[in-house]
Amino acid sequence: MEVIQAFIDQYALLLTRGIWDTIVMTGVSTFFAYVLGIPIGVALVLTSPVGLHPHRIFHEILGWIVNMGRSIPFIILLVLLLPLSRLLVGTAMGVSGAIVPLTIAAAPFVGRLVEQSLSEVKGGLVEAAQSFGASTLQIVLKVFLKEGLPSLVRGVSITFITLFGYVAIAGALTGAGGLGDIAIRYGFQRFQGDVMIVAVAICIVLVQIAQSIGDSLARRIDKRK
Repeated sequence: MEVIQAFIDQYALLLTRGIWDTIVMTGVSTFFAYVLGIPIGVALVLTSPVGLHPHRIFHEILGWIVNMGRSIPFIILLVLLLPLSRLLVGTAMGVSGAIVPLTIAAAPFVGRLVEQSLSEVKGGLVEAAQSFGASTLQIVLKVFLKEGLPSLVRGVSITFITLFGYVAIAGALTGAGGLGDIAIRYGFQRFQGDVMIVAVAICIVLVQIAQSIGDSLARRIDKRK
């Protein structure tokens, strides 16, 4: 018991700050990744060969750009985007500096998730909306996004968990902190196995919570069940 209390006294503040930094970096990056990713996914669906506005060249170019963005390893992308982070947020270090590469790394992934979610919407619903004279914007908002919402919510939890792993890399390289950075600096570099075990355990708990929340929300809004 004394050992546990000593550990808490020594590392509680550090781990609390690590949890906060991890959640902030992951949550904010997920939000902005969807701000960029939803238009990408919608554009891919609308311009596909079976979309409302088929455009083969645009669709292929956009798909190629998305695939290229997904193929670059995050650690390389992080280094490449250091100048952009300085330009957008004034620094390439810390939590703010990490959010830019995290967002850009996740946006193509989100675009594909959104494309998949919207592609699952039944074509009959789209045709019915067209027969009532709905505009493209109305179809996107009231048919695609509304009907695909359960799948989109599950995609948010997947994106959050994916970025959760990227945060460890960003934290270690940019000094942004977070649980991954704590596990590396204290657990690995300083050979403090107890700190690493606790940091990893907290990561597992947070991921499980994020997945459970996503699944629960998706079930609640899924009208098909």
